[in-house]
Amino acid sequence: MARQRTPEGPPPPPPVQKLRIRYARRSRLRFSSSRDFARSLERALRRAAVPMAYSAGFHPHPRISYAGGAPTGAASEAEYLEISLAERVDPDSVRAALDAALPAGLDIIEVVEAGPGSLAERLEASEWRIELPGVATGVAESAVAAFLGVAEAPVRRMFKTGEKTLDARGPVVSMAIGPGSDDHCAILQVVVRHTTPSVRPDDILTALRAVAALPMPVPARVTRLAQGPLTGAGAGVADPLATDKEAVGT
Repeated sequence: MARQRTPEGPPPPPPVQKLRIRYARRSRLRFSSSRDFARSLERALRRAAVPMAYSAGFHPHPRISYAGGAPTGAASEAEYLEISLAERVDPDSVRAALDAALPAGLDIIEVVEAGPGSLAERLEASEWRIELPGVATGVAESAVAAFLGVAEAPVRRMFKTGEKTLDARGPVVSMAIGPGSDDHCAILQVVVRHTTPSVRPDDILTALRAVAALPMPVPARVTRLAQGPLTGAGAGVADPLATDKEAVGT
């Protein structure tokens, strides 16, 4: 019987601090994949000399937890992750050092020390801004009314396990014409509840074309403005780091 190998050397020290990070994905970097970002982040953490905690085993890796990443091609002002550290540090120093180490377009907005509770469980919904170049405001208003007036809006999407049908209407909490709209570019402001599988902006656009024959002469520009807990009124998204800030008195 083969002997079971065990990693050599002492186990890594346990984490002593957890930080939660909000970052933006802007400009051309919106086309970077989750894997591309993970590689960039790990390199930046090393350049910034952040004292990361590591997993045990034969292939230790930095303790990083990603939550609710936007789809490739979408810009975002509200992406989140957590890192665990082997030494205590000042969160704002980490923000400055990490932001300087990342390429322009991947921008660290905020770093806070983690309080109790799960960050992933707070990410209940996202607010999206969907710009529709070449679509007049009146046309978009009619499409929004038609979409909100249906009980379901089934769309098909390909997954690793094959094609599936999703209801793009059910998770949509609110949809309205956003500020800055005109007859050359309507803008939709949409709040979407997170579900499994998630309903993405491209699913909603597919449904708008199917339900209301919404014309799209050029591809839409999509930006996630916020993600976090749904507000009491149910039509907005609150700051998921608010509880952490309160816990440390910031």
